[in-house]
Amino acid sequence: EHAVVYGYPCIVTTVSSRIYVEVEKSNKFKVDAPQVKDLKFVLKTVRLFCEKYKVDNKILIKTKSDFSSKLGFGSSSAVTVATIKALSLFYKIEISKKEVFDMGYKVIREIQKIGSGFDIASAIYGKTIYYVSGGQIIETLSVKDLSLVIGYSGIKADTASIVKNLEFRIHNSESEYKKIFSKIGKIVEEAKISLVNSDWKKTGELMNQNHKLLQELGVSTEKLDNMCFSAVSAGAYGAKLSGAGGGDCMIALTPKNKIKNVESAIINAGGEIINAKINV
Repeated sequence: EHAVVYGYPCIVTTVSSRIYVEVEKSNKFKVDAPQVKDLKFVLKTVRLFCEKYKVDNKILIKTKSDFSSKLGFGSSSAVTVATIKALSLFYKIEISKKEVFDMGYKVIREIQKIGSGFDIASAIYGKTIYYVSGGQIIETLSVKDLSLVIGYSGIKADTASIVKNLEFRIHNSESEYKKIFSKIGKIVEEAKISLVNSDWKKTGELMNQNHKLLQELGVSTEKLDNMCFSAVSAGAYGAKLSGAGGGDCMIALTPKNKIKNVESAIINAGGEIINAKINV
């Protein structure tokens, strides 16, 4: 969610897909990271960890993943958090969730230069959380029976460049964008209540409103719009793009008896269904 970068709240839920990091002793520093995108996050994390805790880096780090980084599921943050935790276990250093967050957020900021850290928080705390940029608020929400269909657009989005491009446009028309962000913030506050109350109809309506505002920000695409429209037409309570936009995924809040219909509609709109449990 773009508004979260500018101090407004967001709601994020986890997916069941996992990234695994192993650390073992070695005669020199080595990394085995099959997903090349992960490498710079692992390297930066190791450097910051070793500097902070005054430990050597004669280790072998291995990473493996359940899912592709192309999906926009926060793989960069997941591998960062997993690396911090693996290092803390290897070196027998007790580290709190807050300390993991602070270091992980620093890694993401140093590499991407911009970002709110919500995906770092999600990787640490799990479940569904209400979040404000920089970890000012990280609140776990009691959400039950959340039923989302996830559709991948087939287009890999470059989150950092999308966020930076929007930042440039905001600079030229600040008041217009602030109004949109303010509306998104209000939607999030309402959704926080409707999710906890399992008011799926209301939550779906809020998702549809949110997607329209993201369209106004210029971060959606025709493909994502078609996938969202098709999902709602097939019986979803609501649908919106997920994350930065420009590609990656959309999500549709769907009654359990309509899941097959919604999945078929998303496929017919050119999307690919991503099977993953959520709110875990």
